[in-house]
Amino acid sequence: MTTRDGAAIAVRDLRVYRGRQVVLPGLTFEVPRGQVTGLLGPSGCGKTTLMRALVGVQVVAGGEVIVLGERAGSPGLRRTVGYSTQDPAIYRDLSVVENLRYFAAVLGAPRSDVDRVLGHVGLADAGRQLVGTLSGGQLSRASLAVALLGAPQVLVLDEPTVGLDPVLRRDLWTLFRRLAATGVTLLVSSHVMDEAARCDRLMLMREGEILADDTPDGIRGCTGTTDLEEAFLRLIDEREARRAEQSR
Repeated sequence: MTTRDGAAIAVRDLRVYRGRQVVLPGLTFEVPRGQVTGLLGPSGCGKTTLMRALVGVQVVAGGEVIVLGERAGSPGLRRTVGYSTQDPAIYRDLSVVENLRYFAAVLGAPRSDVDRVLGHVGLADAGRQLVGTLSGGQLSRASLAVALLGAPQVLVLDEPTVGLDPVLRRDLWTLFRRLAATGVTLLVSSHVMDEAARCDRLMLMREGEILADDTPDGIRGCTGTTDLEEAFLRLIDEREARRAEQSR
């Protein structure tokens, strides 16, 4: 599969089924390198399923997913792709630091990375705390810290700001922008439309389909509105109108 220059992720005809239900009907898109791409849409629209496919942990019915020139899930991507799940996958009976040291050893990252990523996610004062005693927001940030270990070239982050207060959300988005400026590619999912304007590019999803894939200004322009939430609603209305016309 060939990709455009600058694409970190290339997807062609990706299909995922859950039983007889179609979750992803055959998606094709590319994610540019060194940008923050937002994957936005309501809960249940297929964002998490898509992200799982991008990191190679989702059973797919067909299609192709290429990340940094290799098939998603390839062993060679283990150290170059960071993934933060919506449900943090870290050990609750270990402290934050113990978790990070363990995952750093698995990834072959230097021990000095532990202090670095704790600072990035604002958990420097909670490093010795057991993960099982963390608040929901702290737990999300601890999971994000694991994804930042080493030197990932691609970060796939599933709703990393959910449950965080406005100050922490702002700080994390500042971090995302800083990482992108160094050449890291970020794909960040959210169902909060006010985060859309922070992205270089947006993919708007609904019911497993991508309604739009463009810059925020491009989406505003094609829908004739200055508000991204209103733009999303207009795209939904246009989709429903096409479906109604096709069913006649």
